Amino acid sequence: MNYEQIKTRLAPCGLHCGKCFAFVEGDIKVHSNRLKESLGDFDIYAERFVDLLNEPLFRKYSDFKGILTYFATVDCGGCRNENCKLFKDCKVRDCHENMGVDFCFQCPEFPCNSTGFDRHLHQRSVDINRRMKKIGVEKYYEEIKDKPRY
Repeated sequence: MNYEQIKTRLAPCGLHCGKCFAFVEGDIKVHSNRLKESLGDFDIYAERFVDLLNEPLFRKYSDFKGILTYFATVDCGGCRNENCKLFKDCKVRDCHENMGVDFCFQCPEFPCNSTGFDRHLHQRSVDINRRMKKIGVEKYYEEIKDKPRY
């Protein structure tokens, strides 16, 4: 994948949009839809399996189904196409546009405290951007493209 293609998958902060549960073309959404289809009308069976299998865990099926439905229906186009649907306080998208950079590490003010992220996410973004700066965006993407985001 070349640099321009990678930019469609990595947010300016460096997080992999393509692996986010909210990404419209992401693995989580695709697999969630497939699992929903495969389960069909499992609700009635979940109730029966509490007794048939002596497994009380099936009482929580409706909670599982709710999360699965959420994963299957959320539809973020990625941070470069719209405001982040996951981190409502994110300021990176506007900042990268204002500064004219593709990624935070390319900014002369990197690292800064203007991301709007909590402490954990801020540190993760800084670490990611330092890695991209060290080895290059393309090599970084090759390192992480098949790994889970979470």
